[in-house]
Order: sequence, then C-alpha cells, then structure tokens
Amino acid sequence: MTTFYTVLSWLLVLGYWLLIAGVTLRVLMKRRSVPSAMAWLLVIYILPLVGIIAYLLFGELHLGKRRAERAKEMWPSTATWLSELKNCKNIFATHISPVSEPLFQLCAHRHGVPAVRGNQLQLLTSTEDTMKSLIRDIELAEHSIEMVFYIWQSGGMVDNVAEALMAAARRGVQCRLMLDSAGSMHFFRTPYPALMRESGIELVEALKVNVLRVFLRRMDLRQHRKIVIIDNNIAYTGSMNMVDPRFFKQGAGVGQWIDLMARAEGPAATMLGIIYACDWEIETGKRQLPAPPDTAILPFEQEAGHTVQVIASGPGFPEEMIHQALLTSVYSSRKQLIMTTPYLVPSDDLLHAICTAALRGVDVNIIVPKKNDSLMVGWASRSFFSELLEAGVKIYQFEDGLLHTKSVLVDGQLSLVGTVNLDIRSLWLNFEVTIVVDDKAFGEDLACVQEDYIARSTLLNPEEWSKRPMWQRIIERLFYFFSPLL
Repeated sequence: MTTFYTVLSWLLVLGYWLLIAGVTLRVLMKRRSVPSAMAWLLVIYILPLVGIIAYLLFGELHLGKRRAERAKEMWPSTATWLSELKNCKNIFATHISPVSEPLFQLCAHRHGVPAVRGNQLQLLTSTEDTMKSLIRDIELAEHSIEMVFYIWQSGGMVDNVAEALMAAARRGVQCRLMLDSAGSMHFFRTPYPALMRESGIELVEALKVNVLRVFLRRMDLRQHRKIVIIDNNIAYTGSMNMVDPRFFKQGAGVGQWIDLMARAEGPAATMLGIIYACDWEIETGKRQLPAPPDTAILPFEQEAGHTVQVIASGPGFPEEMIHQALLTSVYSSRKQLIMTTPYLVPSDDLLHAICTAALRGVDVNIIVPKKNDSLMVGWASRSFFSELLEAGVKIYQFEDGLLHTKSVLVDGQLSLVGTVNLDIRSLWLNFEVTIVVDDKAFGEDLACVQEDYIARSTLLNPEEWSKRPMWQRIIERLFYFFSPLL
C-alpha cells in the first residue's frame, strides 16, 4: 500500500509539472508580445493552478467555434461588396493632406477601400444633445435603424430613446439592436427587452456570458462598439454608451461620465453599415449587407464635405489595425499631438512612439481623468507617467467627472474619434471602431473640445510627481507588470 501511494504521489507530481510545461510551451508558441508572455508565465508559476485556469479563460483570443466559422464565411461576400463599392468612384477621396496620407494609405491597403468624401460631420459634446439629436433622427427614419452598444442602461433620457425606437418599429421601420451581454447585463433583466421584441425590434444579446462555456470562448472578449445607423445615410459613433450619466454609476465616486459622439451624414454611414453587417452575421449567422450609398448626388461634396475613413478591429477583422493606426498617427505628427483617453495602458510600441514624438519637439498632450472607475487600470496608468513626463509629454488630469472621450488630434488636421481606449484590451481584444477625419475645420472643432477638457484639468507637475510616496511607486510597479493583461 505504501508503494502504491508513493507511485501515485510521483504520478501526481509528474502530471503537475507536465501540465505546467505544456501551458508554458503553449504561452511561448503563441504569437504575442514578450511582456505579455512574461506576465502570463509569472502568474502561472506564482499561482500554478489558478494561473493555468486564468490563462485558459483569458490568455488566448477565443471567439468561439461557431462565431469563428461565421467570421471566416462572411469575408468572401464582404470582399465582393467592397469590390463592387469601388465602382462608385465619385464617393472616394482624391486629395489627402500630407499628415493624413500615411494613415489613409494603411487603411486603404488593409481594409481594401480608400477614404470616402462628401460627408457632413458634427461633434456632440453632451449626452443630452446627443440623445435629442438621435431621437429626432429616429422619428424621421423611413427604412432602417441599426444600433450596437456595449452598455444600455434604462433610466432618464435613455427611456426616451427606447420609446422612440419602439415607435419606429411599430410604424414599419426595420429596427435591429445588438447589445453586449456583459456590458448590458442589468438591462436584460428589465422589462424592456420583452417590450422591444413585442414592438418588432430584433434584439440580440451579443457574446452571451455563459459559465458553462467559459473554456470554449474567452469571456472578457466584448462587443465594445457604439454605432447607430439610420436609413444607410446617417450614423453616430464615439465613446458614449446608451446611458444617462445622471443615473449611471453614481456610487463609483468619479462623477458623471463625459463623452464625445460624432454624427455623420453621407457615405461614411454606409462604411459603418458594413461593419455592423459583419458583426450581425458573426453573432446571428444572418447576412444583411447594406445597400451602396446613393451616389447620384453628394450634398456635402463641396465646402462642408469631410473626408472620412472608418477603422474596425476585433476578431474577424484585420489584426492589430487600431494599434497600427495609432502608431502611424503618432509618427505622422510634426507640430502637435493631443490624446484623450479614460484608460492609459499603452503597449511598449505606442509608449515609445508617444515619447519619441515629444523628444523630437512635438507638443504632446495627454488628457486622462483624475479619478478612474477601475482601480487596477488607474494604478497601471500612473506607472507610465514618469516615462512620459521625462520625455516632455504634458499630462492633464481631468477633474470634472470621468472623462470617457477617446480622441486623437494630429497637427490640427487629422482627427480620430471612436471607442478605442489606449489600453491592451482595446488595441488587441475587443470589437472597436474609430472614424478618421482628414479636415482642418473638423480638427478645429475637436481642438475646441479638447481645450475645454484642458481648462477643466490640472497639469501634472513633473517635480511634484517625482516626490510621491514610495508605497505609491511600489503599487504602480506592481500593476505595471500586469499591464499587458489588463
């Protein structure tokens, strides 16, 4: 009997080390950054069983077999649609500014279509203005309304949007609504989903959270886009979830969320529509590609016509597209670079690019919220401050709420507005979207918004920052090490 237990013990030890070795080999064989691989190995070795389970749950990009097959199957029809769209030659831009040209070349080669012109854009800086505009467009909708949001939370003006959407469905407008399962978890427990479906709205719970399938699909892979498309001609996108900030996360102690949305009218709406169609097919298996834009006339072709490129990222879309776009934008800057983000946990490449821009004389400004709703991300963000400050980057801490806007302005000409945070999750994991605008007038509008943010912020003093307590430095370094996993 003693021999049996001895053999069993050795077999368990051998099995344990074989498991560790197998997971280690799997981490090393996967194509990932060195910091990310080292962080995962440390977690696995310090907390062996917990680390292995965590890696299997969150360490690899599993979309799920069924969704992965749909993503693969949708591309031939999508590629054909994009190829046929090229026949609409008058919607495509022919003149791009020098600062925007590298990024637009990247987008054209990787997405397959160049930027579109003849769009009218409007920046909406308050939730109230955004929802009033959205309700007005919903009430005027004739054919279709398509929406996707990470968070939909009932209450306040959100209920007015819901009522307008249900009324549109009842009068015969095709309404499709896709909401992330984790982000909108509380919404799906309210009476609204049943009411919406009864009114005729096709409501889909995207990337449904299911404990029984945790090892078959990565649960923290989320649908993070915020898009509204109306009649294939009007579109909204930006950082705003479908929430009324007066009722959202009031107990978090960070104040009301501050967001920025862009309303686009013109061919850009169709480009956002093809992204929505791909997401819808991946989630439901149903294919419904948008109609080509009406090219008979571009009402905003002249003075008010903005040139727009739409960038999508996530499983099934070009890999690292958002990351490459940000790197290209930063390296294109010559005079000024202004970035706003609620979560600043950049990759090594992006951190190096930002610091290099400052070191070559570019006026680099980063605006982040002083208080963050994520404790881990807040500490991890601060771990990058020293290196940025040493390079000459100006860091502004927004004090009038949680600044949730995601924007980049390069030399007052090239603008990026969308859903992308400057963190690993947005850059490589989630379904995200950004619109890129090559237009000085639009850049001036975005600059005004960013200047308002700066006026409501405190400039971080490098000398004072260097005198912060040692315990803060230790916590920052701890979370810095785990930043590739956040």
